[in-house]
Amino acid sequence: MKLYNKNKNQSLKKSGTSFVSFDCKVLFKTILVVSFFMLLALPAKANTNAKFYEFLDDFWHTAKKSGIKRDTFVRAFTGLKIDAEVKKAQKNQPEFVTPVWSYIERAVSDKRLEYGQKEMLERAELLQKIENKYGVEKQILLAIWGLESTFGRNKGNKDVIKSLATMAFRGKRTKYGRKQLIAALKIIQRGDISLEEFKGSWAGAMGHTQFIPVTYNHYAVDFTGDGKRDIWNSVSDALASTANYLKKSGWQTGKTWGYEVELPRNYNYFRSGRGIKKTLREWQRYGIKRVNGRGFPRPDDRAELLLPAGANGPAFLVLKNFRVLMRYNVSVSYVLAVGHLGDRLLGYGPFIRPWPKSDRKLKYVEQKELQRLLTRKGYKIGKIDGKIGGATKKAIRVFQRNNGLPADGYPSYSVLEKLRQ
Repeated sequence: MKLYNKNKNQSLKKSGTSFVSFDCKVLFKTILVVSFFMLLALPAKANTNAKFYEFLDDFWHTAKKSGIKRDTFVRAFTGLKIDAEVKKAQKNQPEFVTPVWSYIERAVSDKRLEYGQKEMLERAELLQKIENKYGVEKQILLAIWGLESTFGRNKGNKDVIKSLATMAFRGKRTKYGRKQLIAALKIIQRGDISLEEFKGSWAGAMGHTQFIPVTYNHYAVDFTGDGKRDIWNSVSDALASTANYLKKSGWQTGKTWGYEVELPRNYNYFRSGRGIKKTLREWQRYGIKRVNGRGFPRPDDRAELLLPAGANGPAFLVLKNFRVLMRYNVSVSYVLAVGHLGDRLLGYGPFIRPWPKSDRKLKYVEQKELQRLLTRKGYKIGKIDGKIGGATKKAIRVFQRNNGLPADGYPSYSVLEKLRQ
């Protein structure tokens, strides 16, 4: 029985392959039929909701191939509607639309530091046990916990299935939504948590440290030994699961994420950015020094030079652990905030060089304009999509060099103005 059939006047049709068939329990059948006709009665959203149910009917084939049982699927989706808030939230992730300095200021706030220092003292024994087993330092685990849920104070109250089904149905992240939705159904099918308690963020991130379903299925651990991988209610399981994930992603025990550094005058900014790796000793030969006159404890560690706000902001030599943290969240702002919060919890001070707060971040439409102008002037940037990736940054560098600007590859408003001229 299909929920929606656009070719047969929205009629209910028997089908041996759709996710609800006549051999299902009568209760499930009745609930779904009632839900369908309730949706048809809605004047403004009837069409969208009907298409959503048609999508779910087709999605059953994918779920079935992935090992999802029919009763699990029906139980998860009965009466479900799309979530308008999720559709809106996809366009406004703060780590991608907020200037790096604003994001870090909010992430490493006085209140978060206060909470983190308290947790470090009260959970010292647990943190040490996890660090001993997985080799991930306690300040990093605390920093992730702090950023993801403010130490458990904001774990998210969105229905995970509903959020992921909305993303899977329509939008720019349907591939992500469908993959995570299958993983979420497996969590429900195993009985790891009840459907009523299956809560998280708008993007389906769950628990104290906001694991997405695929990550949970692969890396969550039962650190307490009670037979459950409970990242929702157990701080021990959540922090240990995070440590296990970082360890298996290549975390290097005893090494930091990176260092704030000072660059010499007239530095060649072409020697910066992702992919240009040198030992700290080699970077020193270019005149780069660690701030406050400190030395590098392991000069043979390999690092990349990162300029998150261009030549006018702080500079960092980031190590492998920085890239490992990007497995958790691909945002540079996020990883800088994690590393910095962890350092602050150990007693280190704020970044030394000030951020260029007067140089506002380009809006999405301005980033597309910048790409179009670069293309018109003969620079190759790939697709004009408003996303400043490696190709766009490389084009910006060349343009800057050709026009007497510091070739840092940063998409500043001054670069856009120069292009407009």
